[in-house]
Amino acid sequence: MNYIMSFVVGGLICVIGQIVMDKFRLNAAYLLVSFVVSGVILGYFGIYEKIVEIGYSGATVPLPGFGYSLAKGAMEEASSRGFIGALSGGIMKTSAGVATALILGYIVALVSNPKRK
Repeated sequence: MNYIMSFVVGGLICVIGQIVMDKFRLNAAYLLVSFVVSGVILGYFGIYEKIVEIGYSGATVPLPGFGYSLAKGAMEEASSRGFIGALSGGIMKTSAGVATALILGYIVALVSNPKRK
């Protein structure tokens, strides 16, 4: 059941993104920033936590999940370490995912053969 709910929630996030791109004629950069910010806002109000409980990795892997993780890490560290924790908490919470994305992106860039236009 976890796989099905992950698929449904992740798919709904993608559908929302596609509708926003089609309806408002936004390019991908605006949509990416909007998704990260929406994850932060929904995380602040405790709404995204409930979405994660329902959708598991279908909610944590897309970009709103990244914003949620940044905000959650910043809030947790701010409560224990103050201002410095607020600055470093989000980075500590998401560093493994960002490092993995950079390393795998570099490997794919080395392996692939891009075509020039």
